[in-house]
Amino acid sequence: MPITRISSGGEFETKIGYCRAVVAGGFVHVAGTVGQGDTVTDQCAHALDIIETALKNAGSGFEHVVRVNYYLPDRHEFEACWPLLQAAFGENPPAATMVECNLIDLKYRIEIEVTALAG
Repeated sequence: MPITRISSGGEFETKIGYCRAVVAGGFVHVAGTVGQGDTVTDQCAHALDIIETALKNAGSGFEHVVRVNYYLPDRHEFEACWPLLQAAFGENPPAATMVECNLIDLKYRIEIEVTALAG
């Protein structure tokens, strides 16, 4: 079964040994993604942009996402992201989980990971 690896060119992909997305078994698995910005909503919007690009590069899109995981160091910040998430997934909401946990750096307020059907 073929496997396609999609890199976003980020510096940590080679340092850590991962890629932005892997297409395998009929699914696109997008790595946990953080965004840049000062607020949780800035970071959420940027992470969604990065994820959208990875999905497009895999021939998929938000309408094909079947699972999403959200990781936040402060669960109270999650609600501020809801309008952005609603706009991204719209009429095609995936199964979702939100976990409160520490992220790799204190500056990050949200990390998003998705699984989508391959295009």
